[in-house]
Order: sequence, then C-alpha cells, then structure tokens
Amino acid sequence: MFAAGFGPPEIGLILVIVLVLFGGSQLPKLAKNLGKAQKEFKDGLAAGQSEAGKSADSTKNSDD
Repeated sequence: MFAAGFGPPEIGLILVIVLVLFGGSQLPKLAKNLGKAQKEFKDGLAAGQSEAGKSADSTKNSDD
C-alpha cells in the first residue's frame, strides 16, 4: 500500500540520495547492518509468537 506510489524514477532518486549521504564505501556496512537488524526483528517476532502460543496453551489447560 505504501510503496504503490514509488516507481523506478523515485527509487533511483532515493538510491542516489543515499549514495551521496553515506558514500560508496559505507553502503556495504549499511546493508549488512540492515540485514542483521531485519534478522533480529524476525527472530524476536517469532519468539514472541511462540511465547504467546505457550501462554494461550497454558491458559486453555488451566481452564479444563
């Protein structure tokens, strides 16, 4: 929904701005850190869902 308004020219402009702001040598480090952050977020989300499932199961068992 949010990205529906972004076409190739807009994405290219954003990439050029990022390149100017961070420089070519910093882009691999930036991409690596973004990848690590995304992985940690997904792991935390999965752990939270797992914990919520365990909590719901224990609540069901205590009601019986």
